[in-house]
Amino acid sequence: SSSFCKKKSSNLLFAFQKYGGYNDSYLWEESNMSKNLVAYFSATGITKKVATRLAEYVGADLFEIVPEVPYTAADLDWTNKNSRSSIEMNDKSFRPAIAGKVEDISKYDVVYVGFPIWWYVAPTIINTFLECHNLSGKAVILFATSGGSGFGNTVKELKGSCNAEILRESRVINALDIDAQIRRIFD
Repeated sequence: SSSFCKKKSSNLLFAFQKYGGYNDSYLWEESNMSKNLVAYFSATGITKKVATRLAEYVGADLFEIVPEVPYTAADLDWTNKNSRSSIEMNDKSFRPAIAGKVEDISKYDVVYVGFPIWWYVAPTIINTFLECHNLSGKAVILFATSGGSGFGNTVKELKGSCNAEILRESRVINALDIDAQIRRIFD
């Protein structure tokens, strides 16, 4: 276990989309027959709302990825190149410490990982989370929240941090009509 991970028990959640030979209906069937976790990082509460609804929709456990040092409004000021989030996102090797990890990740088959899009990719705290857990043999499905940008290079940038058998993106969801957008993941 890496030094930026602290042990803590909890539950977890993640989301799906088309990738390779798999399709959404396969994932829906798979998520109904397996143990699911939705894990999420939420800076402002929007991703938490989406993750909670997704966990309810797929019957998953829920785990919040909490930074060891919470982000302040000043830390999240993307217009300030000296803000914490700007500094972290400009150094792709940066790994913000997390306050806990899933105690028994082995009991999950599918892990949905949610986060806000920062600079067209996942925040580096998601790399921390992925590197703190053995995800081999699992499907990791990414979902994100954003006011306008897509996944960008997210999968490419997370691939080196994730040893899952399947790593794929699903949808970017905005704060409007969350339930309908979650249903579209599986339509």
